[in-house]
Amino acid sequence: MAGYEHLLYDVDDGILTITLNRPDCLNAFNDEMSFELQKALKEAEKDKAVRCVILTGAGRGFCAGQDLRSRSINAESSNGNGDRPHLGESIRKRYSPIISKLRNMEKPIIALVNGVAAGAGASIAFACDMRIAVKEAKFIQAFVKVGLIPDSGACWLLPRLIGYGRALDLALTGDAINAETAYQWGLVNCVKDSLEEAQTATQELANRYAQGPTQAIGLIKRAMNKAMTLDLDAYLDYEADLQEIAGRSDDYKEGVSAFLEKRTAQFTGR
Repeated sequence: MAGYEHLLYDVDDGILTITLNRPDCLNAFNDEMSFELQKALKEAEKDKAVRCVILTGAGRGFCAGQDLRSRSINAESSNGNGDRPHLGESIRKRYSPIISKLRNMEKPIIALVNGVAAGAGASIAFACDMRIAVKEAKFIQAFVKVGLIPDSGACWLLPRLIGYGRALDLALTGDAINAETAYQWGLVNCVKDSLEEAQTATQELANRYAQGPTQAIGLIKRAMNKAMTLDLDAYLDYEADLQEIAGRSDDYKEGVSAFLEKRTAQFTGR
């Protein structure tokens, strides 16, 4: 799709690949790229031809987080009166919408982590539904080393992915973890020795999702997100409502027919 300066946007056979494309700075975010990613995710959500999203980075990195050379940091650092930076405003405008869309878009999203994922870049990978990493990948939340808290949802996402103790340790030390440790902790779904192998594994998973019952997959995401905030009885009631929606879909009808006829279901995502 045209209109992106810092992203590559490619749709093929139901799969959208969004590539962060600032390889000279490990795909660190400037203002423009953050707003372009917001736009791309909104387009993906609306486009019925998109049934799965892959998010990755160009070159040797996934995303190094905030580009400290960008105009936003310079502007936030001082307003000419010696005031402190307004980082909260930047997060609300630039990063929070991305994290929210990744979590709430009712389509599966796979992060292909092809190198370092640091700061907000790591948080974006954490917000995706699945993570496939190359063995050289590293995940870094070094905010504490500059006197900040992990942002872009990291303190919400990490305890749910790896548990409170490990999440707090990462936040308090700011130490990097490698791909193998991330896999052992359950932070990534698989690790591959080479980028080519990781790309193949990502494509295979994306194909499976793109050929699946898209509406049901979206409802599963909705159910999982809601289950984190409800008690059991409230969740069971919510679950029944979602199953009512799923049961009225064309894909449910097709799935049952395929099961009874002992054939592979041909889901349309409706």
